[in-house]
Amino acid sequence: MRFGSDRPQEELRLPQRENCSASLNLRVAGCNHLFCVLSSEDRERISLHLESVHLEAQQILYDADQCIEWAYFPLNCVVSLLTVMEAGAAIEVATVGREGIVGLPILLGVNQVPGRAMVQIPGEALRLPTEILRAEIEQRGLLYHQLQRYAQALFDQVTQLAACDRLHSIEQRLCRWLMMTQDRVGEGQFPLTQASLAQMLGVRRATVSVIAAQLQRSNLIRYRRGQMEILDRSGLEGVVCECYGKIRGASEGRGNGE
Repeated sequence: MRFGSDRPQEELRLPQRENCSASLNLRVAGCNHLFCVLSSEDRERISLHLESVHLEAQQILYDADQCIEWAYFPLNCVVSLLTVMEAGAAIEVATVGREGIVGLPILLGVNQVPGRAMVQIPGEALRLPTEILRAEIEQRGLLYHQLQRYAQALFDQVTQLAACDRLHSIEQRLCRWLMMTQDRVGEGQFPLTQASLAQMLGVRRATVSVIAAQLQRSNLIRYRRGQMEILDRSGLEGVVCECYGKIRGASEGRGNGE
């Protein structure tokens, strides 16, 4: 699953729906990469059931032990997969952007999980009813095989992040999170609160504030009024830990069928 793509873009035209808030003339190759390799026939068939929706920050797409009714294919938003404790605390275990799908347990025949999927960076997504996705999976076609590859890439991400959270500094982890988010959003500026970032990293907000201030003084980022802007990508690459490259490399490899 690739974070970015230089392939020629192809149009996916979706049927008009009353509650559809986003453009229905979407560029697949520049949006969700799971659709990039599908044939025109596959895309045409699936598009009959797709809806284009706008996802708000902090919106919960599915919650712990609740039925997953929709599968979401992010276009320019980022969704956090969270593990929720009994006391209510939640920690991020992975993120999903335009390289993947929110609702992957459907591939495994599971309709509910003990975790939560919450929108971290708002934006557009395509959503598909779970019963339609199950029917596609049963066909064992190209989408099914893409989902299999993505499942491995997501597993790789979860295991790498577990090591990263244990072994690397908060500064390195924060830079990794920002760079992964830029890859998914496709822009260097996106809405992000320090409170949300602190929750995702499992640290105090004051800690995030101190590190963000340091990165600003180094002219690597600019943060104001809930807007994060990456000013110096190469500078962040000099700070970030090895986990960013490994996660991106695994995703790109799985997307190419390797």
